[in-house]
Amino acid sequence: MGEQDFGIDPAVIKRIASEVKQLIEYGVQIAIVIGGGNIFRGVSLASAGMDRTTADHMGMLATVINSLAIQDGLEQSGLKVRVMSALPIHQVCEDYIRRRAVRHLEKGRVVVFAAGTGNPFFTTDTAASLRAVEINANVMIKATKVDGVYTADPKKDKNAKRYERLGYDEVIEGKLAVMDTTAIVLCRDNKMPVVVYDMSKPGALLRIVQGGTEGTVVQ
Repeated sequence: MGEQDFGIDPAVIKRIASEVKQLIEYGVQIAIVIGGGNIFRGVSLASAGMDRTTADHMGMLATVINSLAIQDGLEQSGLKVRVMSALPIHQVCEDYIRRRAVRHLEKGRVVVFAAGTGNPFFTTDTAASLRAVEINANVMIKATKVDGVYTADPKKDKNAKRYERLGYDEVIEGKLAVMDTTAIVLCRDNKMPVVVYDMSKPGALLRIVQGGTEGTVVQ
């Protein structure tokens, strides 16, 4: 979305593609899960009275639109990409099949997981945790607008301090806005480390992969 009120900012797509390409050239296998809030927020309409299942399915479709956008950006940067959807949409992307996804990664392709988990009532965070566990990822990286997890909202509280490391239970018990509880519990139960970082910070993604101190590690 970038600085726009809604929709897709081509400049942001181009920048993300550039950073992902750096990782591929560094020799990293990378899969991406994208939300759809820049286009549609199912929770918002559900709270306004729309059937929650219908609203969530609409949100899943929004993630497919974003996935196709990032696919195009990555391909224009010279990368090979596969979009895999939890909802069957054969005309525009592949069905999600775990073994096929792993094979794509082994061949050096970027895999974009679309349509969340394919089920209503589950967030994109949970979808990311699930896919990370399924493909045996080394780490799940959560891209946000702030450079980690803070004691309070840093935009509202100047005294807010950033955590460098947190435990899963600390996040849950402290009700820290990292990811929803289901996603955190899934990572905890499967010992999947999570790094929360600022996606607008140039080079941050590569520094994380190289072992640099960036954002907040939940482990």
